[in-house]
This record gives sequence, C-alpha cells and structure tokens, in this order.
Amino acid sequence: MLVLMEEIKTKFLSKINSPADLKKLSKEELSQVCSDLRDFIIDAVSNNPGHFGASLGVVELTVALHYVYNTPYDQIVWDVGHQAYAHKILTGRREVFHLNRKYKGISGFPKRAESEYDAFGVGHSSTSISAALGMAVAARLKNEADRKIVAVIGDGAMTGGMAFEALNNAGFLKSDILVILNDNNMAIDPNVGGFSQYLLNISKSPTYNRLKDEVWDGLGKLNGFGPLARRAVQKTEGALKNLLLNQSNLFEAFDFRYFGPVDGHDVVYLTKVLNDLKEIKGPKLLHVLTKKGKGFPYAELDQTRYHAPGKFDKNTGLIYRCDCDVEKAPKFQNVFGETIIELAEMNDKIVAITPAMPSGCSLNAMMEKMPDRAFDVGIAEQHAVTFSAGLATQGMIPFCNIYSTFMQRAYDQVIHDVALQNLHVVFCLDRGGLVGEDGATHHGVFDLAYMRSVPNMVVAAPMDELELRNLMYTAQLEKMGPIAIRYPRGCGVNPSWRMPFCKIEIGRGRLLTEGEEVAILTVGKPGIFAQRALKKLAREGISAAHYDLRFVKPLDEELLHSVFRKFSRIVTVEDGTVKGGFGSAVVEFMAENDYSARLKILGIPDRFIEQGTQDQLYRECGIDTEGIHKVVLKLTDR
Repeated sequence: MLVLMEEIKTKFLSKINSPADLKKLSKEELSQVCSDLRDFIIDAVSNNPGHFGASLGVVELTVALHYVYNTPYDQIVWDVGHQAYAHKILTGRREVFHLNRKYKGISGFPKRAESEYDAFGVGHSSTSISAALGMAVAARLKNEADRKIVAVIGDGAMTGGMAFEALNNAGFLKSDILVILNDNNMAIDPNVGGFSQYLLNISKSPTYNRLKDEVWDGLGKLNGFGPLARRAVQKTEGALKNLLLNQSNLFEAFDFRYFGPVDGHDVVYLTKVLNDLKEIKGPKLLHVLTKKGKGFPYAELDQTRYHAPGKFDKNTGLIYRCDCDVEKAPKFQNVFGETIIELAEMNDKIVAITPAMPSGCSLNAMMEKMPDRAFDVGIAEQHAVTFSAGLATQGMIPFCNIYSTFMQRAYDQVIHDVALQNLHVVFCLDRGGLVGEDGATHHGVFDLAYMRSVPNMVVAAPMDELELRNLMYTAQLEKMGPIAIRYPRGCGVNPSWRMPFCKIEIGRGRLLTEGEEVAILTVGKPGIFAQRALKKLAREGISAAHYDLRFVKPLDEELLHSVFRKFSRIVTVEDGTVKGGFGSAVVEFMAENDYSARLKILGIPDRFIEQGTQDQLYRECGIDTEGIHKVVLKLTDR
C-alpha cells in the first residue's frame, strides 16, 4: 500500500522529463505536479543541502511558466538562481538532481553550459532584467517577433541599483519583455528599505481582490485581443494608479505596464494570467505574491534559517549541526560577529554595514544590541561602500562586511570613493577563497589581486580566528586608512581565540616554523595546510620553514629580504588567484631586488573552479596539505 501511495504521489512528476511533457497535462493536473515538485525538493534538499526556501516559494510560478511558454525558444531568466530547483527538475535534470552542488555534478544555479533551458548563468543578484532586455533587443534585431522573454526577479534583488537601471532602459526602448516580480518580502533576511514598504503597501491594498476578480477574470473571458481587449488593458493601467496607492505607480514611471498583485500559489490562475500577458506587446511587469518556504511549515515560520539550512529532518524540521564544534573551533563569521560587538563597546565611533547579509556574516547580533550603529542596506553593495565612505568623512569607523564575491560589484566605489580619499573604512571580506558547493559564482578568489592593486589599501588575510580578532582590533585604531581583511567561509582551528586584543603591526609577517631547505610563504587559511605539511615533511627528513605573511599589501619586506638571502627554494601558497595575487607580489619583490630562487606559486589556477566541498576544491587546486607536500618534495629534488 505504501509503494502504491508513493506511485500516486509522484505519478505526474516521474513522467516529466521536459516542458513538452508538462504541456501534455490538463490545467487541473498542474496542482498535483506542484505537490510532487515540493515533495521532491524537500526529499532532495533535506539529504543534500542547498537553497531550500526560495525554490519552494516559486513552484507554482515555475510550473506555470514552463506550461505557458515555449521554452527554451522562449527564454526565462532567473535572478540570483536560489529559486531555480523546480526549473532544473522540470527541464531534464530530475534524475541527476541528487548531484546538485556536488563535485563534478550539476550546478546549484542556472548555467548555460549545463542546459539549453538555462537562458542565462546567474548567482549574483539584480541581473535578470538587464540580461532579458539584451535578449529581447536581440530577438527584435533578428526578426524573431514570436520569441518571448521573461525575467523573474525577487523583491530583494529588485533593491539592487542595476535592476532599476534595466527597468529604465527597457521602458525607454519599449522592448517586448515581461518582468515577473516575485514578492515574498524576503531576501535571505527580511527585506529592508522604502521599496520593500512600497510593495507591502500594494500587497495590502484593498483593491487586491477587485483587481484579481474583475480585471484579470475579465481579460480571461475575452475572445482574442481586438480593440475591446486593448481598451480593457488601457483602462486597467489607468485604474492602477488611482486604486492601489492613490499615487502614481512606481513601475509606470519606467513606462512599464503594471499588473497585479496576483496570488503566486494559484497555478491555474497563473497560467491564465501568463497566457493573457503573452498577447500584450511592450514592457510589462507582473507582481506575484509568494511565500518563501511554501509547503514546508518549518521553512514558512523561519524563512531565514531555511534559506540554505544544510541537512535537516524532513519530518521534524530539525536542522543538523555543522561538522565543526563551535566550542572547539568556531566559524570565522561568528568570531567576526562577537568581536565587532566587543570593539563597538570599546570605541563609540565604530559602525557596521552589510548589504542584506546580517545573519550570513553574523552582524545580526550587533543589529539587535546596537540597532543605531549597525545597518542592513539591502542588496546594494555599491551603496554600502559609498555609504561607509560618507560615514568615514565624519569621523566614524565603518566596518563594511561584504562577501568577497559580491565586493567585486563595488570595485569602482572602493577605488573612487574610499581609497582615492584615503578614508578609514574597514572592509571585512567574508567568504574569501573557495567557498564550496555554491561554486564558481560565489568563490571569493579575486580579492587579493584586485585589492592589492589599489593605492592606499592595506590587504590582510588572517590564518586563524585569533588573527582575525587582532586584525579587526588593529584596523579600528587611529590614523588608519582603508584596509581589507578577508577571511574564509566555515570553521577555523583555534579554540582559544577569546584572548585579550593585541595590535598587529601593519605589514608585519611572522615566522611560525624554522627550517633550512625550503621556505613556505603563506597568507590566510592555507597556512593551516602548510603547518600540517611541515609535520609530514619533518618525518621524511625535510627541513622546511614556514612564514605567515598576514599582509599581501604592504608586504613585509624585511622578512622577505631575510627569506631570499637564506633560501634558494621558495613556495608561496594562497587561496586566491595566482594571477596578480600574493605569489605575484612575492615575485615582483624578488625581481625588484635582484634575487633569484626556484619559486613555485600555489593558488587558484587561471580558470573558474566549479562546485564541490572545500576540501575537494583545495585538493583540485593543489593548495591542500598533500599539494604543498608534493610541491616541496619536487622542489627539493626528493
């Protein structure tokens, strides 16, 4: 009987290998498909961790899109990609979904090289409208008048400035594009800011039911789209201004026709709405209300925690603890979160800024304890940096915490608004290095290279938790300029990190292990791997020295002079790109000072690294314990 029930439960999904199979079903059967999809996602993600809540929230929307549109000819562009699991499952990847985010498996995000249904590769926010606009313009230039382009963007991603730039351009060009605003009032953490409140006002408008029942149902009853339909649409446009908020609709200001809000969990109704919108030319925006974590009660109640919960029990909702024991080796993120509060209590000039990642970077505790001194600015990295610069001009000391991969989006602001003015802004680059299963879009491997090229910038990378703590303390001292402290995702190795603060001299490295045959120079987390490699080398009779440089800029030139005078064999190790990074800086020093040595640079090779566990990726790049050991053996002719 149990087997029979399982067969009934999945009788639709098991037969869907492409959107063409989905289209064979009646509209009335789509609800069962949605139920199947939710069960499948819950089963899969509870055992193989990934992004959870966002994908559950768009099940009906995803089914409706692939049911109505002729994909992949019609192109759907997802923003960020956290919500794309249902899309992947419906487009031929159900049987390999157990390999989602795994080493040599499928990506956790839409990826063009993976499927023709993945119209655009994503991972960072606020890109979908720009990409979709490019596709729509290309379709017009190629005389593909029948091709439909859809951009799906969340209300969190909509706070990014790039999204509004794209809306402005799309309206000006009168492009035939549909933007679907997936409004769940959440990014990873609850949304903040005026735009979020604006959407909330619309969603709570008493005209919601009137719009749904009178306008959309009226459009659906029309036979074809003649003058009557056109007049109905125009009437709708005019009514929205007056009925929703008694003010001009924001999207209409961009020359978009606004429709909604509509229930994002009514799949039959969504298909009806989307079919109607297919016949309306020009830029359109459909406002869809959804619930993040829909269908899994625990995720609905705690949407932040279940954004990417790790392994969990699908029956009880219990989230299993991470592999590291916080009491023994805390996460670098938690060290940051506790330390910033200690420092802020000591120094009333300290403020903290994050672009929509308070829980991810552990700034949420300070936001609760010191709400007037900790700011979530939404998904707006550029603004976060220049906002920090403004604070710094007035004598405040901003700690601007941005994931390394997202800091790339604010590089101009780092140069122009902070470094050029030599302002005292502390950039805390979380998730520096290889982050693991999120893959190429999220690895923070470029920061050492792009930050060290900026004048006035100090670039530091702690090897362990105590070093992070002391670098943060040092960074807030007087007469500092801009400084970037990058640290890795996950747990460290030092259980005794809660020590009295100690100033670290800027640009000063340290000798950790004496040696005679070869020098290993490290920066950041790979220093831990080097320490382990040294123990193995010692057992094999190889005497290797280990220097933790701590700073990529300025380099400890006094230390490097001593290294090059003593050693003719040198290895540099970093978890950043070998092009322009720490190793390159050491080679530049060697050339400038007329030293010569057999020098091997270990780091991230000049290619994009895909998903896998951190250990798997360290091994692939040759910067783990075995990789360092192997290179030293070769360098010493063993």
